[in-house]
Amino acid sequence: MQTVLKEKTFKNYINNEWVESTSYEVIRSISPMNKEEIVGYVQKSSREDLEKGVQAAYKAKKSWRKMGQAKRGELLFRAADILEENLEDIAETMTREMGKTLPEAKGETARGVAILRYYAGEGMRSDGDVIPSSDQAALLFTRRTPVGVVGVITPWNFPVAIPIWKIAPALVYGNTVVFKPATEAAVTAAKVIECFAEAGFPEGVINFITGSGAVIGQGIIDHPLLNAITFTGSESVGEVVARSASARGIKYQLEMGGKNPVIVTKDADLHAAVDAVINGAFRSTGQKCTATSRVIVESPIFDEFRDKLVEATRRIKVGNGLEEGIWMGPCASESQLNTVRNYIEIGKSEGAKLLIGGELLEAKKYEKGFYITPAIFENVKSNMRIAQEEIFGPVIVLIKSEDLEEAIEIANYTKYGLSASIFTTKISSLLEFIDEIDAGLVRINAESAGVELQAPFGGMKASSVGSREQGEAAKEFYTSIKTIFIKG
Repeated sequence: MQTVLKEKTFKNYINNEWVESTSYEVIRSISPMNKEEIVGYVQKSSREDLEKGVQAAYKAKKSWRKMGQAKRGELLFRAADILEENLEDIAETMTREMGKTLPEAKGETARGVAILRYYAGEGMRSDGDVIPSSDQAALLFTRRTPVGVVGVITPWNFPVAIPIWKIAPALVYGNTVVFKPATEAAVTAAKVIECFAEAGFPEGVINFITGSGAVIGQGIIDHPLLNAITFTGSESVGEVVARSASARGIKYQLEMGGKNPVIVTKDADLHAAVDAVINGAFRSTGQKCTATSRVIVESPIFDEFRDKLVEATRRIKVGNGLEEGIWMGPCASESQLNTVRNYIEIGKSEGAKLLIGGELLEAKKYEKGFYITPAIFENVKSNMRIAQEEIFGPVIVLIKSEDLEEAIEIANYTKYGLSASIFTTKISSLLEFIDEIDAGLVRINAESAGVELQAPFGGMKASSVGSREQGEAAKEFYTSIKTIFIKG
């Protein structure tokens, strides 16, 4: 018998109406803290539902563009206020639906509020430049013009922040949106869209459609009326987005993961390095694209660092993220838990030594959840699968290096290049690291995870394709430059 806590059914939001899917089917969202708890239901939408959403966005794009940037910014300010009013409820839903602790969920929701306000401010900022013309009797300038209808496809690990950092700039720069969240976090996403609905955006400007990736995700990827697609998720789906968008000649933006290194030099502050590695690797149960997954330590301090790291990991309290004092919640789903367990077995079979963790919580209160203790491996070689493949869970590998040059070589020995960090007290070392590391986000004496909302975010190599997200850099993706020449 299943225990139903909150069984509200969330509908699709199309053309400013909450509507049921034409399939009349729903998808249940279960809690990773207890798989018998149902957080809510969302629509199992059809291609017909998607078509309605796309048509609504297509019809709205002209009037939304003509509204003007300042008015669009005012609506985003209103949405930010409403999101802030609902912060507690949305954060609790996030914790119940995908497992991150309540303080983390509150922090993410607050970040969503800040992102909305940042892009709302874009409504009063410049959208072009005046350029000197060789013709003294002429005026030469540029304007930013919206690309049109934008498809937004987001993952489950940041169900508030990632959708908002895509949707907010899309809207303020004059685009209309068709948004598909990951089904694992679609209830949280629906509550975010309720805030946009209450803010009073015009009909068709933002459309929210839930369903499977095979139907709704693929439908967005292939739809001929979309002018751009922004996607965060797996590398395999990103490749599909790239092929389809390239064939149609439309813009696309992909964020697809990382295998992020932290280098610890022999002169580093070990206490600070341990704290940062713990936070970077195990916060959000390691389910961040910028999470620390490889720690490369110079040999003179390897043993001391390892011992301090293991001891700090031993103190981590795993459990229900709604409870006081819990530091790390469960994996977000049973499939994610199984992935983590599988990689732990792969690490053992490859000859790596498991120092700590990788165990299921055995107490009765945890048996229906997807709980696993954070794991650390040593005796790891760079070519092992656990050192090359993204696990997306609370697992890190320790690799020994003889010097900084070798450490950077090891750090770069991966197809990914999202985030990288170094702990050192030598200016020459940090400067060398900045120059030589292949990563889009470089952090010095700080954890690998995280970026400020006003700064560009994105990676190199297989981590990202297209222009950067967040900050003013977002303008490059959501607009095109129009050059105007006026002869007097």
